[in-house]
Amino acid sequence: MDEPRRVILLGATGSIGESTLRILRAHPDKLQLVGVAASSSAAELAAIVREFGVPHAALTNDEAANSAVRDGLFPPECELHCGEAGLTSIATVPEADMVLVAVVGTAALQPTLAAIEAGRDIVLASKEILVLGGAFVMEAARRAGVRLLPADSEHNAIFQCLEGHPERHLDKLILTASGGRFRDRDPATLGEVTPEEATDHPNWSMGPKITVDSATMANKGLELIEARWLFDLPADRLEVVLHRQSIVHSFVQYVDGSILGQLCPPSMTFAIQHCLLHPERAPGVDETLDFSQALTLDFAPVPAGRYPCLDLAYEALRSGPVAMAVFNAANEVAVADFLARKIGFLEIPKVIRRVLEQCGDRFADSLGDLLGIDGEARRLAR
Repeated sequence: MDEPRRVILLGATGSIGESTLRILRAHPDKLQLVGVAASSSAAELAAIVREFGVPHAALTNDEAANSAVRDGLFPPECELHCGEAGLTSIATVPEADMVLVAVVGTAALQPTLAAIEAGRDIVLASKEILVLGGAFVMEAARRAGVRLLPADSEHNAIFQCLEGHPERHLDKLILTASGGRFRDRDPATLGEVTPEEATDHPNWSMGPKITVDSATMANKGLELIEARWLFDLPADRLEVVLHRQSIVHSFVQYVDGSILGQLCPPSMTFAIQHCLLHPERAPGVDETLDFSQALTLDFAPVPAGRYPCLDLAYEALRSGPVAMAVFNAANEVAVADFLARKIGFLEIPKVIRRVLEQCGDRFADSLGDLLGIDGEARRLAR
């Protein structure tokens, strides 16, 4: 890297954004922030712009954008991109080298495709993009000759373990899962779970939606679907194993029976920095494992029937791209309603199953068709 790599950060005010900013502060000689985007956290975004001297910012919430303009929150030398269209325009500014996508949900699909078409490398921290449009995103990346670098800790671990090994040597991928907040709780009591309990993860500090997904293991189901697109493997070569400590982030098993794993503490900074600097490495911003201290790692199979959302994800994975997209859409709506106290914790998989039964067997031969089915699945879920 002769010059700093210029980065656009979509989702700058979330937990992934916060981890990314820590990395940028640690490596100003290697990374330069040239664009940031958020939904409605205008004051927080403006503070980032001033700290890093960012020339481009985007607020997708129109009311927040109008208020920011009216109050003069952003310095005059920063161009403010507004509304949903602003996310696409900032993702394609000419001075960027790569776009880190950390927007929760599917809102960043079109901006990501636009950034790929513009020739930008993509650091992917939003799994829903591949879950909804995996075939189209992967094809667009191949056509444009850009890199898709996975920042989810599980997929980044696999990416690291695969480097230098020919594809024909690969047997299967094994994703680790903590088991979430309720891994030891009596299943008979899960109907009493509150949003406050479900958003308290035992190992990771994440946003509310992804933390609920971890508790239901829908998140691991989404990661299986993402792995299918990233690494082009069918469902029967993708496994999940419970690993309470979240130290081993995934395994790669080769045809000779050898298994490689990637280890680091449960902080997203390790995976994000690996992507931002790849193929270079530099000192990390968090302390790594200390083997002068006792360390216990344990693994166990996923108990049958314990996580119905994971079972539904496997069903969707085997059914095809439309079912994968429907699974994601129904889960997003169900989790949002759970967090709003409109439904109970155990109703989340019931909503997903009913929506899959009604529109999971559709066919889509274009991204427009798939987006239409996504919208219909959301209406059905509501």
